[in-house]
Amino acid sequence: MKTLRIRKFTILCFFLILLLPWLFFLTAHFMETKTFRFTKSQMQNETLQRQLTETIHLIEAGVDKWSDTEWQNRLHQELLKAKMDVSIQSASGLEIYRSNPERRGALSSAEVFSVINDGQLLGRVTLYLPQSNTVPMIAALAGLLLAFFIVGMEMRRFLLKPLERLSVAAGQIAAGDWEAQLPLSRITEIAEVRDSFQTMVRGLQKSYRKQVELEEERRFVISAVAHDLRTPLFALRGYLDGLEQGIAQSPEKMAKYITVCKEKSAQLDRLVADLFTFTKMEYLETKLNNRTVDFRLVFQKSIDSLSPSARQKHISISDYSAVDCALNGDIHLLERAMSNLLDNAVRHTPRDGEIVVRCYPDGNQIKFTIRDSGPGFSSEELERVFEPLYRGESSRNRSTGGSGLGLTISQKIVRRHGGDLAVSNHPEGGALLEGWLPAGGPD
Repeated sequence: MKTLRIRKFTILCFFLILLLPWLFFLTAHFMETKTFRFTKSQMQNETLQRQLTETIHLIEAGVDKWSDTEWQNRLHQELLKAKMDVSIQSASGLEIYRSNPERRGALSSAEVFSVINDGQLLGRVTLYLPQSNTVPMIAALAGLLLAFFIVGMEMRRFLLKPLERLSVAAGQIAAGDWEAQLPLSRITEIAEVRDSFQTMVRGLQKSYRKQVELEEERRFVISAVAHDLRTPLFALRGYLDGLEQGIAQSPEKMAKYITVCKEKSAQLDRLVADLFTFTKMEYLETKLNNRTVDFRLVFQKSIDSLSPSARQKHISISDYSAVDCALNGDIHLLERAMSNLLDNAVRHTPRDGEIVVRCYPDGNQIKFTIRDSGPGFSSEELERVFEPLYRGESSRNRSTGGSGLGLTISQKIVRRHGGDLAVSNHPEGGALLEGWLPAGGPD
């Protein structure tokens, strides 16, 4: 739709306000001049007719006195009474007398006649009749009022109504009606405001949807973690009650109770730590503390931290990482991500199993893989493994000790660094986690 700048619209309105009264004035003046001819049938005013007759008789009777000053003064007085003007010329065209030098015949009703005596032309007389500006002024006023009316209607149509509808739409959107229609306008500035408002509404709608999703996810995380915290808490309280009541009387039984209590407290610690990390990644969106990082050393630190757990299950961890795997990133977050991935692999790898770790440069990316010799992922797990707190029905009893947030946190950390993470099953068996990070760091 073609639009008009408000400055141009205003100029057109002012032009109309100035032009229309002037057109009305000229039209009325032209019509009055055209219809007001010096004919007896058109002369409706008897006084004017009488004054005109007397003036013409005075001029014709005083042909020999046209140049006399006293006669001219007398004529001038009569003309003032009748509100007329006259111009007298000789037969040769020379002006003998003009009562009003400012009179312009083109703008007045005039009667031109010749004075002839015995067939001889004595002179020509132009008599300017009195003109009234009442009709043209009324016409000009009517034109001005019409111009204001037209301008007011157009301003209401192009300016006020779109703004009123925009205000109503804003109220509807504020009340939660995201489908409220924003009005169109042929004024460029209002159209630009509408477009900006529509962009803002889309942004608010997107933000609102995200907020709703985050709120639903937050409620789900809280309810799921609250449910999962009860199992180790009940077990921990039961074993502590047993110790307090003296059920564990032998040193071996007391050591077993204490070991179980330590395992349950460690499980609670992992739950709380994972929940805190997930919340921080999801809501705080803190700035990354980027610096040059040797990704091979990040893997090595994660392997070292999980080696005790792997040795308890007689699991071997083989590292085939390349030497040059430098990138820019937050070393603490990257260590947390890789530790979560390795911890997941250790927990799901059976005794005497194997975990193979590898990272290598590939163009402008650093790729990494973690493969274990466990059962791998089911088809459902492949689709939902990165969902918060999803662990699969077979592991809801927490026999593996996971929180269901580890893979989610790792994926968020990798994506915040500009990379991505994916899971699959290796053709030879076991789970395969593959990911990449930009060698030059995040944008």
